[in-house]
Amino acid sequence: MNRKIRGAQGAAVLVCLAVLCLAAGEKQQDPMETAAREIIKGQETYQFVDVLGNRYEAELLDGVPLCGYDYSRLTEQNGYKYYVGEDGRIQSAVGIDVSKYQAEADWAEVRASGVDFVIVRLGFRGYGEEGTLTEDEKFRTHVEGALDAGLEVGVYFFSQAVTDAEALEEAQFVLERLKDYEITGPVVFDTEEIKDAEARTDGLSGEQFTENCIVFCGAVEAAGYRPMIYANMKWMAFTLDLTRLTQYEKWYADYEAVPQCPYEFSMWQYTESGTVPGVEGNVDINVWFERREGR
Repeated sequence: MNRKIRGAQGAAVLVCLAVLCLAAGEKQQDPMETAAREIIKGQETYQFVDVLGNRYEAELLDGVPLCGYDYSRLTEQNGYKYYVGEDGRIQSAVGIDVSKYQAEADWAEVRASGVDFVIVRLGFRGYGEEGTLTEDEKFRTHVEGALDAGLEVGVYFFSQAVTDAEALEEAQFVLERLKDYEITGPVVFDTEEIKDAEARTDGLSGEQFTENCIVFCGAVEAAGYRPMIYANMKWMAFTLDLTRLTQYEKWYADYEAVPQCPYEFSMWQYTESGTVPGVEGNVDINVWFERREGR
């Protein structure tokens, strides 16, 4: 999401991880779903690769809900990935996320191509010691254009908070700017490892990163919006305390053929190098797994 930390796409997904989420996405459970969940529960660890192809093993956490998707139901149509039901009907939505790095967009063309929603970077906190809060220079243009085109719109904020107070300040910064728009999509807290630059969050504990998520998402939820947390597998496995974040939806970034995450998540960012009519250059593309009413 933050362009400074992107790496090359990783190695092929491990077979053992591809079968971790065989359960169906609907509420009804069949014997295969129950068996798959029991297999996952019986494991103490899981493995995954990062975007550089490095392999990791992590503890499978008790008390964190397991994923319920059957990845054999992933399909591709017109250049986008979808998740279909047993009847073959699409029950997911396609979305992109944008920031100032996508300077121009023809939102009517984007929607006509099959995109259902867009998540716009609202702003960010700077890496430096002063940690200046900054509105993305294309935030308003992108939001207004997408809404006018009939797309569902959410936003994300790139955090560099180092205290609870700063996380709350970031939430208030976001909420103040959302008052001007009819935002029905998620309001996302984006906190990441900074690999190629010094950042004010270097050395911050996983406990504080987790607290920041709770503070930000709690404020967003209290204001009537839908909070969500953006993270990749490494961040989930080794930094965030997922046992304390089960009430919040996850936007999961993973550029492997199928997601490697054994835990529940709502949205999958499956590429950073997608192409979408109406957007110049590469763009992130996402699958929102839930059925979107009226779309």
